[in-house]
Amino acid sequence: GKEVVIANAIIAILTIGGQQLFSFFTFSCPCNVGQNLIYGLAFLGVPALILLVVGYALNNQTWRLVTGQKHPLEEETRPNRLLQCELICFVLCNVTGRALVAPITWLAVTLLNGSYYVCAMSEYVSVDYYGGNPNVTASERRRILAAFPCSQLVPPELTRARDEVILLLRYQSQVAGWLLIAMVVITVFLSCCLASCFSPLSYLHFRYWSSYVHNEQELFDEATDQHSRLYAMQHIRKFFGFVPGSEKVKEIRIPSLREWQAISGLAFLKRVDKEHYDYSLLHDWALKEPVNGKYLKTDEDP
Repeated sequence: GKEVVIANAIIAILTIGGQQLFSFFTFSCPCNVGQNLIYGLAFLGVPALILLVVGYALNNQTWRLVTGQKHPLEEETRPNRLLQCELICFVLCNVTGRALVAPITWLAVTLLNGSYYVCAMSEYVSVDYYGGNPNVTASERRRILAAFPCSQLVPPELTRARDEVILLLRYQSQVAGWLLIAMVVITVFLSCCLASCFSPLSYLHFRYWSSYVHNEQELFDEATDQHSRLYAMQHIRKFFGFVPGSEKVKEIRIPSLREWQAISGLAFLKRVDKEHYDYSLLHDWALKEPVNGKYLKTDEDP
């Protein structure tokens, strides 16, 4: 849908901007043997992994999938296991596709930039620039190559060799970046084609169904907010003796110390019976305690 495309585009743009700022302010290649590879791969892979986890966490479908899986009615309902597994796989693919937008954008941009790849792979360049010098050992050659990302550490006589190595590594990195982008574009296109081919709905029917699901979710959220406010308002009225927002409040209720203690503190969701839960300590108090206590007229002198 258009909203998904716009959301993915915004995520990609923010990732590109964050990558540029991240590279400018934090990336500094150590230019040492053994450290370049770890440092470069860490800057290349760890942010992508973090973005992947954040993508999963920010998707409501993830929490809808994992929340309440071990509910008490599971044994009674006994859903179709095969159908449930197919649905879980479908949702996981959907969530993973959305979560991969930022990590793949990060990897593609960093590979096109080439700085991380140059730092990580400089000491492993297969071109032998020093074979004619018998005094340069293999370990010394690796040390010299590892220093190539830092121009200030390279002797003047090796400047040309350094430039050629940097160009070679940037070429490899950018080719890998474009290949990654091409693979992702082709995979997304083929996935959309396959999903459309196996869809039981026609094109217009599918558009109607998408519109219905979107509107149903919006209306459900509005009804949830209003219903919860009205339900909570009954418990607030019982505790304080009036409804918030009322213009003419004739009397208020003065809660006792025991009642303040009853609704204070921490509490988990409490199961009352097979069908109902207490959502909070105030909810639990309102359902158990009778309506009594001290009331004060608002027009009386305290």
